[in-house]
Amino acid sequence: MATASSQTGAGALLRDWRMRRRRTQLDLALDAGISARHLSFVETGRSRPSAEMVLLLAEQLEVPFRERNQMLLAAGFAPLFPERSLDDPEMAPVREALDVLLAAHEPNPAVVVDRGWNLVAANSTMAALVTWVDPALLEPPANVMRIGLHPKGMAAGIVNLGEVRAYFVGRLERQVALSGDEGLAALLEEVAGYPAPPYEHDPASEVAAGNVLAPMMRLRVPGAGELSFFFTVATFGTAVEVTASELSIELGFPADAASAEALRKLPRR
Repeated sequence: MATASSQTGAGALLRDWRMRRRRTQLDLALDAGISARHLSFVETGRSRPSAEMVLLLAEQLEVPFRERNQMLLAAGFAPLFPERSLDDPEMAPVREALDVLLAAHEPNPAVVVDRGWNLVAANSTMAALVTWVDPALLEPPANVMRIGLHPKGMAAGIVNLGEVRAYFVGRLERQVALSGDEGLAALLEEVAGYPAPPYEHDPASEVAAGNVLAPMMRLRVPGAGELSFFFTVATFGTAVEVTASELSIELGFPADAASAEALRKLPRR
């Protein structure tokens, strides 16, 4: 089956990523230690890059491993970065690490998502916080953006929905801008269309600029009252495998003592 990488030259893919990263040819060439003329020849197809050149430029452009494989294929080379299912025996250390992280974060909520925000795993606290949402949203393949922002999902209980929605939609917008991923673009179009109160600021931009923490979420939970959380994100920063490199662990923390106590008492299965 033909793929985008087999239909598009490596030079064109490199140029697309350079433009996406808002880098000039001169800027990228200087960082890569090559001439701007050579880079221009690579981008226009006048010069066929070596595998080492493709990887050097991709590293400078912070291209994800999945797309680096596509560049290598487009240049006529075999993919370098393996992609395995989490069920693969070789991924056992990754699964074990996720299990440890999720269990250690109890009684606070934690969830693991892939690049498309699809649910990979969750701890018992997170499962307890979504028992009241529409069951259809929890059917595999469950998507955490939908679970959180759909009117029949957690959004129905989020007190400061405008602020929370602005933050997560902003994160998704930046993912789309940086990756060009069509699946993420479709997800963004969907969740951006969900109803929510207006919010004039962009919390995700503020976080990206280093100004503030992620916005606090105030969530009404049946039987537990109003809980307040803030979130942080963990990743496998040293991964050299596609699947692991695309995983994110979203960690919730209580924003006050009352929320911490309520989380400890939250009924779990």
